Amino acid sequence: MLVGYARTSTLDQKAGLEGQERDLRGAGCERLFIEQVSSVDVRAREQLTEALAFVRAGDALVVTKLDRLARSVAHLLEILDTLTAKGAALRILNMNLDTGTPTGKLMLTMLGGVAEFEREIMLERQREGIAKAKAAGKYKGRKPTARAKLEEVQRLHRDGIGGTEIARRLGIGRASVYRLLDEAKARDAT
Repeated sequence: MLVGYARTSTLDQKAGLEGQERDLRGAGCERLFIEQVSSVDVRAREQLTEALAFVRAGDALVVTKLDRLARSVAHLLEILDTLTAKGAALRILNMNLDTGTPTGKLMLTMLGGVAEFEREIMLERQREGIAKAKAAGKYKGRKPTARAKLEEVQRLHRDGIGGTEIARRLGIGRASVYRLLDEAKARDAT
């Protein structure tokens, strides 16, 4: 059975979703899983989880484009491992790629390797650029946003407000609130 998965990031992309649905049906998909959710939060993609649970041995999960399915190579490989363990394949229509064939598996592995290589090169260049900027005295790093709000954290804490609420009001992490309060208490004790 061909199982289709379609996704757009926002509700405004209705035409894109309709186009994916049309292409998946045209490819012969008998069952479709459709959602409008950002790919950033993988946990929120309930329809993808359901589609992966639905496929059986001999099935193929079909997507129109790779970016509709996975945000990263690691996520793609995780999905592919799930499908392979079930005896299912992955088809990507715009790449004419089918992991149910030896050539399709090879192509996907090569594409994944190239993407991983590009990412490593980009990170290496970023590290080199930061080192060069530091040497020139131009790179200071990210400003510590929580430390800049120490007085506000302490004032709210003295007013009896809890750490979670302080974090929400000031737009910082709860762990940062507690770390700042602990550090201030340690300074006061010495």
